[in-house]
Amino acid sequence: MTASSGRRVLLAAPRGYCAGVDRAVIAVEKALEQYGAPIYVRHEIVHNKYVVQTLEKKGAIFVERTEEVPPGNIVMFSAHGVAPVVHEEARQGRLATIDATCPLVTKVHKEAVRYAGEDYDILLIGHEGHEEVIGTSGEAPEHIQLVDGPEDVAKVEVRDPSKVVWLSQTTLSVDETMETVDALKTKFPGLVSPPSDDICYATQNRQLAVKQMGAEAELVIVVGSRNSSNSKRLVEVAKLAGARDAYLVDFADEIDEAWMEGVTTVGVTSGASVPEVLVEQVLEWLAERGYADVELVRAAEESITFSLPKELRRDLREEAATLVAERGGSGTSEA
Repeated sequence: MTASSGRRVLLAAPRGYCAGVDRAVIAVEKALEQYGAPIYVRHEIVHNKYVVQTLEKKGAIFVERTEEVPPGNIVMFSAHGVAPVVHEEARQGRLATIDATCPLVTKVHKEAVRYAGEDYDILLIGHEGHEEVIGTSGEAPEHIQLVDGPEDVAKVEVRDPSKVVWLSQTTLSVDETMETVDALKTKFPGLVSPPSDDICYATQNRQLAVKQMGAEAELVIVVGSRNSSNSKRLVEVAKLAGARDAYLVDFADEIDEAWMEGVTTVGVTSGASVPEVLVEQVLEWLAERGYADVELVRAAEESITFSLPKELRRDLREEAATLVAERGGSGTSEA
């Protein structure tokens, strides 16, 4: 089979790494280079199996709880952000820290602190249990309640309907979020919106590209991990845009040959935490089966970059050792 068979691939642009993910992954690599292994990372630095496995091979150790890190070591906080209590846990545990929280998530944290300071009830639109939601909620737990979709709106209660604001997880479906906002506005006409959109530019751009290809592609393959919120949203958006089927895969060898039956046009995209090498492997898999004609579907141009965490400019090994010496106890810091 060749491209002359009429088979083609629509390749989304932009796709893959956003600026926040790129910053976080580079931060782990730089920390390992500067300070040597081990570098502990609280939770997966980004939600991608391949990235986590690659960094583990270089000396990163991923933990779920701060208490798992031995005193005198360096711990990095993931791109999803953490609550203030986690920073305090690190101080109590005599750990040097690197905060790799995405600046766009930090923006939402600051909004939560600001509105809580003004005594607003804050309605956080997001998915229960997601690390980003846990981190944001921890900024103002007495003021924040989670709204996990339009179906949650009926049970929302606030102290003063004239002082209520909505914020959102950065990786949600734009359409679903606005559906929830509309339902909240119907219930609370005085609902205040955040000063700027909380859903990150990269999430919106990737969803826009999938919407453009969904009307033409019978099948959309989204490269991403199952714990990646923005990747899962791309599957949903593809189906809503008209694709007959859409599937999430970590690697090319997860694609089922049966999905290709009767398919002439395949859409391919990737979540914001996916390295391009995994997309290239999917394109190779498709080319071997006659889908060699690749057309770019460009929805937006992206040029945003974020500077690396400021902590990488300090001697964190010495900092960690000092914390142990000042507060007593044994450290296991390794250079």
